[in-house]
Amino acid sequence: MPTLILLMIVGACGYAFWNSSRAAAERAGVLGRNACKAADVQWLDQSVHAIGLKVTRGDDGRLCFERTFKFEYSYDGIDRHVGRMVLRGDELVSFSGPGAARISAIRPDVDEAEDL
Repeated sequence: MPTLILLMIVGACGYAFWNSSRAAAERAGVLGRNACKAADVQWLDQSVHAIGLKVTRGDDGRLCFERTFKFEYSYDGIDRHVGRMVLRGDELVSFSGPGAARISAIRPDVDEAEDL
């Protein structure tokens, strides 16, 4: 009986980790797409790729995962550039990518980039 309970706990923890990883990847995809729209560049491959994971402390002092994602974009459809973003939980901590000619708000709930 204790083995079954232990397996259920491990399975639940694995599912929670997988679910939070997918949610972070979807959030990173939305942020990358919005950043490319704001900078008027082409977002290549329509995806982000997880390239790093570490455990860190959040602003409130609790442990959380910090995930690093990369994406590719192009200014003219011929060249390829790599952008990177770091998410701590679902909060954007760091971003390097296409330079915009204007300052834009990058928000996950808006399909269009919004000028400030």
